Amino acid sequence: MRRAALVLALALLSLATAPGAAAAAPKVQHLSYRYGPLTITPGQNTISLDGDKVPRPKVPGYIVGFRPNLVRVKGGVPRVDVLHLHHAVWLINGQPTFAAGEEKTQVSLPRPYGWRHDPADAWVLNHMVHNLLPNRDRVYLTYDIDFVPDSSPLARGMRTVQTRWLDVEGGSAYPVFDVHRGSGRGGRFTYPDQAPNAYGDGPARNRWVVQRDGVLVQTAGHLHPGGLYSDLNVTRDGKTVRLFRSTAKYFEPAGAVSWDVAMTGTPPDWRVGVRKGDVLSVSATYDTREASWYESMGIMPVAFNAGGSGPDPFEVDVNVPGQVTHGHLDENRNHGGAFGGLPDARRLLAAPPPPGRTVPVRGFLYGRGDLGITGRAGRPPTLRSGRRLRFVNRDARRNVFHTITSCRAPCNRATGIAYPLADGPVRFDSGNLGYGPEGLTAAAQRISWKTPRKLRAGTYTYFCRVHPFMRGAFEVKPRS
Repeated sequence: MRRAALVLALALLSLATAPGAAAAAPKVQHLSYRYGPLTITPGQNTISLDGDKVPRPKVPGYIVGFRPNLVRVKGGVPRVDVLHLHHAVWLINGQPTFAAGEEKTQVSLPRPYGWRHDPADAWVLNHMVHNLLPNRDRVYLTYDIDFVPDSSPLARGMRTVQTRWLDVEGGSAYPVFDVHRGSGRGGRFTYPDQAPNAYGDGPARNRWVVQRDGVLVQTAGHLHPGGLYSDLNVTRDGKTVRLFRSTAKYFEPAGAVSWDVAMTGTPPDWRVGVRKGDVLSVSATYDTREASWYESMGIMPVAFNAGGSGPDPFEVDVNVPGQVTHGHLDENRNHGGAFGGLPDARRLLAAPPPPGRTVPVRGFLYGRGDLGITGRAGRPPTLRSGRRLRFVNRDARRNVFHTITSCRAPCNRATGIAYPLADGPVRFDSGNLGYGPEGLTAAAQRISWKTPRKLRAGTYTYFCRVHPFMRGAFEVKPRS
């Protein structure tokens, strides 16, 4: 297993510090596990819950490091633009404890802290592996664990931590929110601060009330492409201070637009003393200059030692710079954006509107105006200003989702982790057309969508966020 593969965060997700702390200690076992194989069907984009025989250490002790990854059955880590580890979350006795997200944050607790492990604990795995291609694949979810068994002399001095899961959409099984291009202020949007009525009439979901005095020993953020940083704050007696900012460090040449990123985590000596009644909260900030970001996340798990002590954040500035947890990952090498061989829809002859002004989406193709189809069916269908095209996902019966998401013309270059983007001059998005368990899926719970009624004359290009190789176009003509 490559050292680059790792993480903590949910469906998400990420606890972290600098590499090396407990993993370098003597008397620490380095254990490797794999779950599966998992068969990833064409276009798969659904959440699964598995509670049967999730491998874990067979003796009691302390987990001090956790490094997950995704590996093909035949070997090798798949490219992110082919098979995408949206998330894998290990729930122990019902509590999210470890997790993997595509930024692959490395987890290593500072000494002398560890997650207490009992072989009788109930482990459940929540995973969502996204297949961006119309091909079947098979993979293992793998994870290396640094483990201090009770038989080790190190175990006598260990202090137990629990993961406290802070999420801007806490309590939701699929905790996502949309960030629209141009929203926020100064090209940045912070959720939930700048989201009107983010939680409706209900309580804030981005908070955790400390139930017992203790000490925070580690945290790092989980964001999606476009994410800039997540902030962890504490409020006491009406006063709020920042505890840590987890910053996204992009290796991506185009900037904050892809999974080619590493999050910063707290350094090994970071400690924060908290009191019963303190309120921890988290926010997530995204760039809004480049594109819209749909189904974004903002998660910041914290390792908490109940009964421990540390600096009072209202007396000591604990908001220190973080440390990047890994370098560039080889599976992020395909950035996209080179010439892809697709035509420029603006130079194609337009075609009449389809029957009933309906475009079927079937077999990973847009039935009319797909840029990958030659001939009449590949020419952009036309409609008069004020009229609407209706798209219907016929692949939904095979549990395959599709979207119609605006992108900047010509939107015809090679697919990669940084191309295409939801950067159309006119913003529209259908959502994930399809059905799935409520709250456990990205599905829009419908299979059809209509284009906006008020579109000016011109050619509009779009792509599928679920399968970005799918590209299409339509043309709006002025009224006669």
